[in-house]
Amino acid sequence: MYKHILISTDGSDVAQKGVDQGLDLAKAIGARVTLITVTEPFPIYASAAGGWVPAEMANYDEIQKEHAQRILGRVKEAADKLGVTNETLHVPNTPPAEAIIEAAKSRGCDLITMGSHGRRGLGRLLLGSQTSEVLSHAPVPVLVVR
Repeated sequence: MYKHILISTDGSDVAQKGVDQGLDLAKAIGARVTLITVTEPFPIYASAAGGWVPAEMANYDEIQKEHAQRILGRVKEAADKLGVTNETLHVPNTPPAEAIIEAAKSRGCDLITMGSHGRRGLGRLLLGSQTSEVLSHAPVPVLVVR
């Protein structure tokens, strides 16, 4: 069975469903978990020469780091309450699917658990889906929770 589960979250309600299922599964089977959140790079079109960047975004990396720490703090607390062995990981300035797949490989995870954004049709096509990309390229099974 699974021994090391990578649980991905962006802090949203949909992602929390994936966190809850992943933690419950880990507790039931005695697996350890890595809790991951990823912050994307600052949009290049916003920082291009002559582009206007709001003053509060001048410290984008620090804002993203603080946000990631809040997200990971909440999920770590939930894991600790359940008695699930865990570690946290924040991957900055990387596309989420890429970071999730790389973390699963580099940390020897044998399952990825994540929430689905639930978009359908044209919205899914136009906006893309990190979940779909992970499903397509992950080296291990992926549990997607709706």
